[in-house]
Amino acid sequence: MLREAALRVTRPRVAVLSAVHENAHADTDSIIGLVRQDLPKVSHQAVYDVLRALTVAGLVRRIQPMGSVARYEARVGDNHHHVVCRSCGEIHDVDCSVGAAPCLTASDTHGFVIDEAEVIYWGLCASCAPER
Repeated sequence: MLREAALRVTRPRVAVLSAVHENAHADTDSIIGLVRQDLPKVSHQAVYDVLRALTVAGLVRRIQPMGSVARYEARVGDNHHHVVCRSCGEIHDVDCSVGAAPCLTASDTHGFVIDEAEVIYWGLCASCAPER
């Protein structure tokens, strides 16, 4: 994947990419902890730099729901959405609302050529919701 994206294959890049693939919606601190299991001396800055490079290359997606730290996922290129628990912050993927990207039609494009829509559904997860 790294070579196909014209990125050099390095141990930190492989470790970060693997951590994101194995832990959907992980935050940076979690990714650093996972990477340090294999590369104990990797710096915070190195992980931040790798995440930025992977995001720019389109290998990972960065999301940041309101009130949350940035999170990363390996599911890219399909314009899916997310559901977030207001209480515990749990996040799950939600497939495209209807049809192909951009999934939604804006009431007024203001002249933009829209190619993506980002939707976050908010609520309480099954663990946090009161008994019904």
